[in-house]
Amino acid sequence: MTKNVLIVDDSATMRKIIMRGIRQAGIDNAEFKEAGDGVEGMAAVSGGTFDLILSDVNMPNMNGLDFVREVCSKVSNPPPIVMITTEGSEEVVSEAMSRGAKGYLKKPFTPEKIQEVIGPFLQ
Repeated sequence: MTKNVLIVDDSATMRKIIMRGIRQAGIDNAEFKEAGDGVEGMAAVSGGTFDLILSDVNMPNMNGLDFVREVCSKVSNPPPIVMITTEGSEEVVSEAMSRGAKGYLKKPFTPEKIQEVIGPFLQ
């Protein structure tokens, strides 16, 4: 069964790396939609249904923390959101979790780590 995954990251290269990483992790039932920041991400969420959202933390216009809060406050029954961050700082991670994120993945990540963090949401 196909799973719809929204990737929100201001770097097009990073979005490609994430997609490739998910495929390398053996998750081949994912269909991807991309957004360049939280504003585009909200537009995508308003117009579609997703099984999982992967969001960067640092982005222009609307950052990942604000994006998580928006999704969780405006979407009834929001999909799980996993933060993708270079900042492993406990504050950022716990802030994201308190706003509704269900997990996080630190860059750089391995296919094994992707499988461990993202796999359960796409089974």
